[in-house]
Amino acid sequence: MSSGGLIIVTILAISLLLFLVMKSKLQAFVALLISSLFIGIASGMELQEIIVSIEEGMGGTLGFIAVVVGLGAMFGEVLRVSGGAERLAHTLVNKFGEGKVQWALGLTGFIVAIPIFLDVALVILVPIIYSLAQKTKKSLLYFGMPLLAGLAVTHSFVPPTPGPIAVASVLNADLGWVILFGVLAGIPAMVLAGPVFGRYIGRKIHVTVPEYIVENEFNNKEYEEKELPSFLLVAVLILIPLFLIILNTVLGTVLSEGNGVREFFTFIGHPFVALTISTLLTFYFLGTKRGYTKEEIQKIATKSLEPAGIIILITGAGGVFKQTLINSGVGDVLGNMMAESSMPLIVLAFIIATFVRVAQGSATVAMITAAGLIAPVLEVVDVSAPMLGLLVISIASGSTVFSHVNDSGFWLVNRFFGLTEKETLQTWTVMETIIGFVGFGVVFGISLFIS
Repeated sequence: MSSGGLIIVTILAISLLLFLVMKSKLQAFVALLISSLFIGIASGMELQEIIVSIEEGMGGTLGFIAVVVGLGAMFGEVLRVSGGAERLAHTLVNKFGEGKVQWALGLTGFIVAIPIFLDVALVILVPIIYSLAQKTKKSLLYFGMPLLAGLAVTHSFVPPTPGPIAVASVLNADLGWVILFGVLAGIPAMVLAGPVFGRYIGRKIHVTVPEYIVENEFNNKEYEEKELPSFLLVAVLILIPLFLIILNTVLGTVLSEGNGVREFFTFIGHPFVALTISTLLTFYFLGTKRGYTKEEIQKIATKSLEPAGIIILITGAGGVFKQTLINSGVGDVLGNMMAESSMPLIVLAFIIATFVRVAQGSATVAMITAAGLIAPVLEVVDVSAPMLGLLVISIASGSTVFSHVNDSGFWLVNRFFGLTEKETLQTWTVMETIIGFVGFGVVFGISLFIS
């Protein structure tokens, strides 16, 4: 098939994907597979070759992602059940004081969302927001925006959360670079979308704790200090895998191959080993030492895999989508077009992710779809390891902007904050868009200095 024909096939496949993807992640999984089959058949691939592409794409992607997401989910669930998230929030709020509570909430969200899914973290921490709003008589948004910004930033930018892990897997990016650039882009994004925007919008829109929340007394949820694990323990457990993964990346750039120190940290700094170490330590210190039996810990770990399962499937389907694009020849066409284009690859990645995000709503699906389209380009365009890390964050940024009514996060915030649809657009949507554009601006600026 001609180059023009392959491009037309790809456009039709993307249109089919967007048409099939509705609201559920299960539909996204099926849509990615159907779109991959469509590309394979329409581009003239042999039927057996299509099957091989599906096997290669699914197996190659899940060989990494299933382990990382599974371990991260178990780690996060034990942290949730043990009260570790509440401990982080209470300690930071107390240490920062009432005058800087917005910064404490932003930092809390930034740390907690590393091991815990955004929606779960919000459910855990929102009672603290209710309590602060009632005590100070300030708008719920004054406190809520910083917390939401912190949660949203790390949910999109910092592994081992599923989104950036999935994109890194599809693009074969080093997680150390992804974490480093995710933090560098995430901090200014959190500051502007959280404390800064929260202070502004809190004066413009006064929101009190919703009546249905007060009636159910969710805002009066209290935690006895003696029931919570120590702040230092929780912080160390969360930071261990990030530290080991980044250390592995740093030593890999400064030490030569064959060096014993590099070999050792390459092993323990691999995401598999780093997350296994952290998860086992979490099982012991937040589980066994706090009175949980082996059976109870096993039950907690098993339950954690329920929401992780569909994320793993979607990511695998994204791998299939990528592999089909490559094997069908579309990758070569896109790569050559990119080489002849003046548009930087990092900008293209952001635009594609933004388009898919606006069209179908799910940030995770937008990330995986954009990664699947960018990955074939990398087969013919030489890109350095740091630039791959920047591409991951660029895709994550595009997948964050313009959240609206087709995004489940939009309605989650709408309910917990008692907002109208218009107010949710004025608050949550603007906050997400600030995060996305600031994150992209940071990585685009860094990319100018990295070849």
